[in-house]
Amino acid sequence: MANITLNHITKIEGHAKLNLGIDKGKVTVCELSATEGSRYFEGLVKGRQYFEATEMTSRICGICSCGHVIASISAIERAIGFSPSLGTMQLRRLLTLGERIRSHATHLYFLALPDYLGYESALAMAGEFKKELKIALGMMKVGNHVVSAIGGRDLHPVSAQVGGWLKWPSKEQLQELAAELQGVMRSAQATVKLFASLKQQPFSTDGNWYSLHDDIYAMLDGSFLSPTSTFEQHDYHAFIKEHHEPYSTANFVVKDGKRYFVSSLARLNNNADQLLPKAKLALKQSGLKLPSVNPFDNNLAQAIELVQAIEHAIAICQMHLPAEEYTRPAPRAGNGIAAIEVPRGTLWHEYTVADDGTITFANIVTPTAQNLYNMQEDVRKLVPQLLKLPKETIIIEIEKLIRAYDPCFSCSAHFLEVNWV
Repeated sequence: MANITLNHITKIEGHAKLNLGIDKGKVTVCELSATEGSRYFEGLVKGRQYFEATEMTSRICGICSCGHVIASISAIERAIGFSPSLGTMQLRRLLTLGERIRSHATHLYFLALPDYLGYESALAMAGEFKKELKIALGMMKVGNHVVSAIGGRDLHPVSAQVGGWLKWPSKEQLQELAAELQGVMRSAQATVKLFASLKQQPFSTDGNWYSLHDDIYAMLDGSFLSPTSTFEQHDYHAFIKEHHEPYSTANFVVKDGKRYFVSSLARLNNNADQLLPKAKLALKQSGLKLPSVNPFDNNLAQAIELVQAIEHAIAICQMHLPAEEYTRPAPRAGNGIAAIEVPRGTLWHEYTVADDGTITFANIVTPTAQNLYNMQEDVRKLVPQLLKLPKETIIIEIEKLIRAYDPCFSCSAHFLEVNWV
């Protein structure tokens, strides 16, 4: 009998812990938990005006702040019955694409890649792999510039508002962004080639996949789709259920009582035929076979999405988007539910608004909450395959699996402490 406790899982966004009990080659205890303190964002926005939710909920996460802003705006607009302009929607797509570029580049090179090259951190591999880290930093810089130019600053953007944009980018700004994005396209293509060359653990999850599906590659609209079912966003209460486990401060989410996953890999599984030409070629050249149920393939899926995000962002920057004056829409009573695709999967926001614009109810379901149960059960399935390996190798392989989901428990990282009993 053995107990394994990973008190702090390294190279993820935030605090997480894993408790494992193993007896005669079988996993008897498997508890993957977030150890963040309760943050009560849904309670904090209650009683505030409808236009305040956007700025407040963006503080949930610096890594995904743009996603929370746009999901919040979308849900509030649906609650008050407001339809944004086509130009406004294009800029919202561009903002979230900038975030996707910087987030994927960060995860792939600074969190995932050290695992495969035998280093404990990106800092440790900087001497030998300076070129690769410079590629990552270049893409991160461009992603940050997209966010700051469109959203007003690098983190927690302020320009995006319910009803439109406080500041509209000039034609010259968009042209500059297009040029910068074109300058890192080869970096994204090289990233696909790099991650396609890495040897992956043969493994398959038993969970199903879900993502949005629309008339373009999954972004801000569409139905929630799996191979076996589809439902509209406003029906999510009938399908998605949240619950707590005593060992975690995070919600666990199930669909019809069963686990599932959301991610770049889920988006590719559902939407590969909607990839733009360069991304479609990158997928073909990568050799990734879809649909895939190997969570380790999510790293390669993110690399392919880097090409897609850059290609899509360039196309938006080259559009003719006439400037629009901002006017805050009037409130009305209603309930609004919105799902959008963020770097780690599908993000849900829901609000109920009173006649005077006061928020009376809020609910937020993050990608990591939806993935947590699937990650935990994947660990349970993987560990018996590793028991003949040295303890240190078992820990590395478990962490690689968890990191492949690119979880975001909050916005900090800690070093691993392992207790073997």
